[in-house]
Amino acid sequence: MAEYIEEQKKRGRKTDARTIRRVVEAFKPYRLQVLLVLLAIITTTVLGLVNPLLIQRIFDDAIGKGNLNLLIIYVIIMFITPIITGFIGVGQSYLNNKIGQSVMRDFRNKLYTHLQSMSLRFFTSTRTGEIQSRLSNDVGGVQGVVTNTATSVVSNVSTALSTVIAMFIVSPLLTLVSLGLLPLFLWFTYKVGNVRRQTSKETQKSLASLTAMMQETLSVSGVLLMKTFGRQEYAREQFEKENQNLANLEVRQQLIGRWFFMFIGTFFSIIPAVVYLIAGAQIIKHAPILGGYMTLGGIVTFTTLQSRIFFPIGQMLSLQVEIQGALALFDRIFEYLDMPIDVKDKPNALKIEPETVQGKVEFEHVTFSYKRDAFSALAGKAEEEEKPKEETVEENLPPALRDVSFSIQPGQLAALVGPSGAGKTTMTYIVPRLYEVDNGAVRIDGHDVKDISLSSLSDMIGMVTQETYLFHASIRDNLTYAREDATEEEIIAAAKAAAIHERIMDLDEGYDTVVGERGYKLSGGEKQRIAIARVILKNPRILILDEATSALDTHSERLIQAALDPLMKGRTTLAIAHRLSTILAADIILVVNKGQIVERGTHEELLQLNGLYARLYNEQFTQMIPEEISAD
Repeated sequence: MAEYIEEQKKRGRKTDARTIRRVVEAFKPYRLQVLLVLLAIITTTVLGLVNPLLIQRIFDDAIGKGNLNLLIIYVIIMFITPIITGFIGVGQSYLNNKIGQSVMRDFRNKLYTHLQSMSLRFFTSTRTGEIQSRLSNDVGGVQGVVTNTATSVVSNVSTALSTVIAMFIVSPLLTLVSLGLLPLFLWFTYKVGNVRRQTSKETQKSLASLTAMMQETLSVSGVLLMKTFGRQEYAREQFEKENQNLANLEVRQQLIGRWFFMFIGTFFSIIPAVVYLIAGAQIIKHAPILGGYMTLGGIVTFTTLQSRIFFPIGQMLSLQVEIQGALALFDRIFEYLDMPIDVKDKPNALKIEPETVQGKVEFEHVTFSYKRDAFSALAGKAEEEEKPKEETVEENLPPALRDVSFSIQPGQLAALVGPSGAGKTTMTYIVPRLYEVDNGAVRIDGHDVKDISLSSLSDMIGMVTQETYLFHASIRDNLTYAREDATEEEIIAAAKAAAIHERIMDLDEGYDTVVGERGYKLSGGEKQRIAIARVILKNPRILILDEATSALDTHSERLIQAALDPLMKGRTTLAIAHRLSTILAADIILVVNKGQIVERGTHEELLQLNGLYARLYNEQFTQMIPEEISAD
C-alpha cells in the first residue's frame, strides 16, 4: 500500500494522458453507438455548409441573373436542409445522453463495487462523507463532460475544419485575417485550463469536506451528541466556515478566464467589420484580393461562414478549460478505483460448504499492527502531494497483537477477558479476515483463513457486535439480510429464539415496522435482540460475540442473555465476555493484556493463579454476582 501511494504522488500531473486514455476506454462498450453519433455529426456538419454556400449562388446566379426558377430551387433546398439537420440532431442528442449516462452508471457501479471490496482498514481510515462525495459529487461532476464533451469536441472540430476549408475557397486572405490570432488564443486557453483544473480539485475537496461534515453532524448519532454537549453553535460555525470556503472557490472557478474569454468574444465580434472593410474596399475600387475579385454574394457567404466558425472555436476554447477541470474529478475517481484491495481471495481459494465446517479455530503465532494513515493520502488530501514529508505515508502503530497462539475446539465457548484496549476486538476481527494478519496464521479446521474464499468465511461465521447496525428499513428486511430466502416461519422462529417476537408483534405494523435511521425507533436491547435473531437466521457454525449488555438495563440484559444462550449452543463461540455467567460457562478463558495471551484456563484455574484474571474478577466481576443471582 505504501509503495502504491508513493507511486501515485510521484506521478503528479503526468497522469493526464493516462487519465484521458482510461476515460476513452470507458466508452469502448458503446463503440457502435459512438460510431452512429460520429456519423450523425459528419452528416450535420456537411449539411451545415449547404445554406451558407447557397447564399452566394442565390445572390450571384439567381438574383443577379434574374433566374426565378433557380431562386425557388435554392430556397426549397434551404428550407429542407435545416429540417433534416434538426431530426438528425434530436437522434444524436438522444444517443449522446444514452451513452453518457451509461458511462456514468458504469463508473458508479465500478466505484461502489471496488469500495465494497476494500478492507475494514480503509473505512476506519476514511470519513464516510468523503467516500460518499467521491461516489456522488465527483462522478456527478463529470456528467456534463461525459455526456456532451466528446461529441461536442468532434462536432466543433469537424464544423471548424469544414468551415475553414470553405472560407479559404471563398477568400484565402480574409481567412488568414480572421484566424490569425487563433494560435495565441489556444496557448492562453491551455494556461487558463491548468488554473481551472487546480481550482476544480480544491472545490471538490471542499465539497467532500462539507459533505462529510453534514453526514457526521446531521446523522442521528451526530445530532444526539451535538445536542447533549451543546455544540450546535460550534457545528454551525464550522459548517458556515467551510460553506463560505466552498462558495469562494465556486466563484473563483467560474470567473477563471472570464476576462480572457471576454476578449475572445470581442475579437470575434469585431472581425466581421474588418472583413466588410477589406472586401468592401476591393469591390468599391475594383481591386483584386490575391488575384481574385469578391462579389456581394461572396461577402455575404464569407461572413456567414465566419459567424459559423466563431461559435465552434469559442466552444473548443471553453471546452478545453472545462475538460481540465473535469480531469481533476476523473483523477479523484481513478485514485479510488486504483486503490489496491489488501484483503482478497487467492487464486483457486477454497470453497467450503457451511454444513461441512467443524468449527475448530486456531491462532498460530499471530502478530498484527494497525496502519497509521494508510489511505488518507488518497482520501481527500491530494493537496499534500507536492509537500515534502519527513515520515512515511503508511506507518505501523505498536502491535495490537503479539505472537498470539491458542486453539478452540469445535463447539467450545472461549471467553476473551482483559482490560480495555488489550486487543480482544482485534482478535475477533481477524478471524473473518476483516483485517489481514502481519505474521502467523489463523486457521479454521486446519485451513489458513487466507486460503479460504471470503464468501465461504462469511457463510461459516456470524458476528454480533457491540454496535448494532440496522438499516432504515422494516424489521423483516433487516432480518432477511442474513438470508434472503428465509420463510416466514423461519423468520418468526429466529425472532422467538432471540426473545423479540412478542415485542415485534406489539408494534403497529409488526415485522413490517420501519426501524428508522440506524434503528433509533427501537431501544438498545431491542436492536440487539434483532441482531441476534439475524445471526440465528443465518445459522453460522462459528459465532463471534461481543456482548453489548454492559450499557443496558437489567431487564434488557436478561432478555439478551436468554437469546444468547441458545445461540451459542452447538457452535464454536469466541466471545468478548462482559457477563460473569458467560465467563463461568466458558470452556476456556483467554486473558488478554497488551496484545498477548497472558493467562488461559477455566474460571477456577485462573483464580488459583492469582494473576490478572483474579484481579479483574475481584475488581469487576464480583459486583455482578448479586445481579447474576437475582437474574437466575
